[in-house]
Amino acid sequence: MQKKISSASVEVSVVIPIFNEQENVENLCSRLLKTMDATQKTYEIIFVDDGSYDKTLSLLKEIFEKRSDVIRIITFNGNYGQYVAILAGFEHVCGEIVVTLDADLQNLPEEIPHLLEKMSEGYDLVGGYRANRKDSFFRTYASRIINYIRRKATGIKMEDHGCMLRAYKRYIIDEVVKTRETSTFITALAQKFAGNPIDIPVSHEERSAGDSKYNLYKLIRITFDLLTGFSLLPLQIFTMFGMVISLASAVYFLVEVYKKLCGHHGYGLHFAFVFLLLSVIILGIGLLGEYLGRAYFAVCEHPSFVIRDILEKKNKNEEEK
Repeated sequence: MQKKISSASVEVSVVIPIFNEQENVENLCSRLLKTMDATQKTYEIIFVDDGSYDKTLSLLKEIFEKRSDVIRIITFNGNYGQYVAILAGFEHVCGEIVVTLDADLQNLPEEIPHLLEKMSEGYDLVGGYRANRKDSFFRTYASRIINYIRRKATGIKMEDHGCMLRAYKRYIIDEVVKTRETSTFITALAQKFAGNPIDIPVSHEERSAGDSKYNLYKLIRITFDLLTGFSLLPLQIFTMFGMVISLASAVYFLVEVYKKLCGHHGYGLHFAFVFLLLSVIILGIGLLGEYLGRAYFAVCEHPSFVIRDILEKKNKNEEEK
């Protein structure tokens, strides 16, 4: 039995960022609606279209016409990225529990009741981790290495930073929205606000249709965002490295003075040392640029995204107007 809902009675909000997933939209919606109807909870599904240029948006609108009682669609004027799309969805949720889900069907919609069941035990954040990943060998192990680096650098204990199948209590989402981060790694930020989080294994399937939106560059880019957003470790490492280089330079200077006094010359070593110092300087400038760039965008307060349209069922008061 499908429940008609108002914003005041929503128990669960499902936020799904979506970009060029025309092959998966209908299957995703069919399975998700069936799953959520079976929970017997009042719910809403918020799709955030991140500038899709295929048939994704038109297919979503067709599904909206059939299930406007529970579906809402937010459309961007361009492509801003997965985490920005999730943040936009967070700003519009009505539910007391908020679930995030990818649109590629690698994480199963049928897993959502397991997250909700765990939430009922008193946890305020239930994160899924992909126990048996079905990604390529390269993608799987590159992700594991990056996850390890993230955990060590930030101190944020999460089993799987990249798994988007997660459930949050509403107050955590409200805190995430308040931060107004310009480059937000949502899962890590929410984890910092959680008082009683837990990770549980979830199923993971191969992508049945469409192409992955992630590559090695994007994985590294996300890691840089996480490290510079939640840790001073890169700056601290660079500072320590600078101290070691300074000490080595002093020793090298003394050695060269001694060799000069003894009548020896070693010009090749001079060039090698100069190139080493230049590489360190360039690395340091790039690292400082990461932090300064984040500070710049925070000070400028540029909008993280621009919403072109919101498609949702109007209530009676709005229809009368």
